[in-house]
Amino acid sequence: MKSNLLTDEQMYKFLTQGYIQVEADFEDDLHQRIYDKIDHVFEHEGNPGNNILPRIPEIQQVFDHPKVVGAIISLVGPNHVMHPHRYCHLRAPQSGEQSWHKDDYIFDQNVRHHRFRWIMVFYYPQDVTEDMGPTAVLPGCQYRNTISNTAPTESTEDEIKLCGQKGTVSLVNFDVWHRGSANFSTHKRYMLKFQFRRMEEPTGPSWRCESTKWKPPVDHLLDRLSEDVWHWLCGASSAVPISEDIDDRLADRLITELSDAEEEVRLQAAYQLGQLGSAVVDRLIEALKVESRQDQDSNAQANATNPQGGNPSDLYSAHALTRLGQTAIPPLIVALEDANCWVRAAAADIIGNIASQDEPQDAVAALVDRLQDPVWWVRRNAAEALGNIGFTTQSLLDNLKPLLRDEHELVRRNTLVALSKLHHDDEEMVGMLMEKLTQDEDRYVRFYAATALHRMEASQARKALFNALLSSRWCGQTTADNPY
Repeated sequence: MKSNLLTDEQMYKFLTQGYIQVEADFEDDLHQRIYDKIDHVFEHEGNPGNNILPRIPEIQQVFDHPKVVGAIISLVGPNHVMHPHRYCHLRAPQSGEQSWHKDDYIFDQNVRHHRFRWIMVFYYPQDVTEDMGPTAVLPGCQYRNTISNTAPTESTEDEIKLCGQKGTVSLVNFDVWHRGSANFSTHKRYMLKFQFRRMEEPTGPSWRCESTKWKPPVDHLLDRLSEDVWHWLCGASSAVPISEDIDDRLADRLITELSDAEEEVRLQAAYQLGQLGSAVVDRLIEALKVESRQDQDSNAQANATNPQGGNPSDLYSAHALTRLGQTAIPPLIVALEDANCWVRAAAADIIGNIASQDEPQDAVAALVDRLQDPVWWVRRNAAEALGNIGFTTQSLLDNLKPLLRDEHELVRRNTLVALSKLHHDDEEMVGMLMEKLTQDEDRYVRFYAATALHRMEASQARKALFNALLSSRWCGQTTADNPY
């Protein structure tokens, strides 16, 4: 397996360009068989949506290919999960082009963390050339929430069309700007989009790492940002060196630049501030409060970056505080008590990005208190943060249980995500998870309930999960024309 993991150079490319490609090379006609079955299903049944995998189970062989498995492990760790949302995109002959956009987090509203925990994987079951409407991406723009124009004919960024032979698999940062390009050919182009999610924070490189030292590419404008992600993936708490001897005028200028009209200036300022150490923590906390109040409405609106609406905690000051690491946690714990709910929600999210299992007690206790917050955004972010930290106590589990019946679906879902990441064997939890698995109105809540049961060691959890599987099993051969 080690030989199929990504190299440092491939990881550099993914961090700076937002994508890499590998080839699932099979000796038989697997890709042609998958193509033919997709074609048949689309013609006779329509697009099966999330059910494309159980409807055509041979697709799983692509994602079991050693090269694909190795690449996914390299990016999101060995204990990742395949998300149940998947989709087959058809670009019919002579079809037009899409606008530039980012995908939302499947009706959740995650902060678009630069320390990514999601990737998308695109698979072509047929050869795809530039005239067939391949997926196009804007390399290097995955960390940006804005581009020159979402209309392809008006945008000025350089695009790359992800072409390739049948079996080509493109792994892309979940936040990449992408679109379906125009199909000028006489051939159909199918692309299967799958999503994978990290379920444990990195404690060390999960690729073929030769050196943990960051080697910046030439002319990479967001080098400090990429360096921070690199060190996080390597298991470091921050991308220090941190400087404690700073020029107050520099710090004040950078704080001002957090609200600059140019997004690149804001990003550069955030990551430069994140290297200035404890001396800028108080300034950044104040900047967080100002930015939270100013931007919560615009951040929550639906747009090309967040088609379903975004998380109000997606803030430039938050990126700076995240890079500061452990030194930012004490004042963030204080911010969890702020009178403004958006400040509390942002503080919870940031703590979940930087707290570790090594010294979690104060941070975990403060986040547990926020599970009872009257504002659902705060509860959602606190639950997600506790899952990222991964520190489990019985008190924490007892405080998460009431949220399984929370009126807001995103609170229930992120509570179950947290439980899927925590190591525990709470017998009372089995019945509660089974209730979510079999009765919750949301399909993704049900998925994470199943994932949480799967992660438990208790025999009754496995029995309950198996019984649920038997009653809900989808048969890929059963169709309207073949019902029995």
